[in-house]
Amino acid sequence: MSGADDQLDEFAFIREVLRPLTRGAREALQLEDDVAIVAESGERDLVVTTDAMVEGVHFLADDPPELVARKLLRVNLSDLAAKGAEPYAYLLVACWPDDYPAEARRRFAQGLEADQHHYGLRLFGGDTVSTPGPLTLSVTMLGRAPRGGAVLRAGAVHGDRLLVTGTIGDGWLGLKVLSGELGEMTAEHHDHLSGRYRLPEPRLELAEALRLNAKAAADVSDGLVADAGHIAEASGQGVRIDLERLPLSPAAREWVDRQLGRDEALAALATGGDDYEIVCAAPPAAANALITAAERLGVRLTDVGEFVREPGVRVVSHGAPVEIASAGWRHG
Repeated sequence: MSGADDQLDEFAFIREVLRPLTRGAREALQLEDDVAIVAESGERDLVVTTDAMVEGVHFLADDPPELVARKLLRVNLSDLAAKGAEPYAYLLVACWPDDYPAEARRRFAQGLEADQHHYGLRLFGGDTVSTPGPLTLSVTMLGRAPRGGAVLRAGAVHGDRLLVTGTIGDGWLGLKVLSGELGEMTAEHHDHLSGRYRLPEPRLELAEALRLNAKAAADVSDGLVADAGHIAEASGQGVRIDLERLPLSPAAREWVDRQLGRDEALAALATGGDDYEIVCAAPPAAANALITAAERLGVRLTDVGEFVREPGVRVVSHGAPVEIASAGWRHG
């Protein structure tokens, strides 16, 4: 293998090495989305997604096993939520370290059971193995959407509004809280931020509203800037993100107010990742309808920018460009 090949990041590896393996498989969507779509009998599509988590990368070694289990399910459910799909089952792969205690495995299973009940899920199978390395977990989540109704990454056009659910930056700040990097804060803000990192909330209640109004969507796992960019690239468009519109929690707002550079702080929140919110594209009239529908469901939905003809991602603050060192999390 050449030195250039050794430097392939996640997206280059998918594009250059894995995509050719999907030739003839329309279901794979050329690996340009977070899901595969398989036509079922009747008027439904099967929506399939897989996400993995590794101790020390996606969760901390001292995170409670039951919360690790629930996060594992929820990061996968978040992909289905962004497609407007309804979940119904999953398969589990667990690579247990040789010294992982039996009681911790039981607590892990209790976490799975709690969210199975909460989201109406069933375990269909999977595999468990031993490993000398860190705890490594993967779920393949199965969902359903009306035939042709799943909201894909591709589909945005120039003039569409860029919308995002919830608040941005809490997951990234939550990791910093749990790692002891943020210093003094109120117990309320500590609990909010750490909770957002450990236990994201997939926006499944928006499924029907997304299918009716959104042209394209993704979940915010790598960071708002990166994931909005994924939609723009898949759609053959560019996107402008207005930092001053970024929806913030009180805890994140307090953190921003304590930083020397406001735009730099907002940019850090917009690129941090781990929010598991939904970012989507909708024409102006449909965007207003989607915001109204979200409000009725108790979900905050904020207009944070616009899709444009010029390719690439442009981040601005009050119209002035903001330099972004890295758009978000990139896997090796």
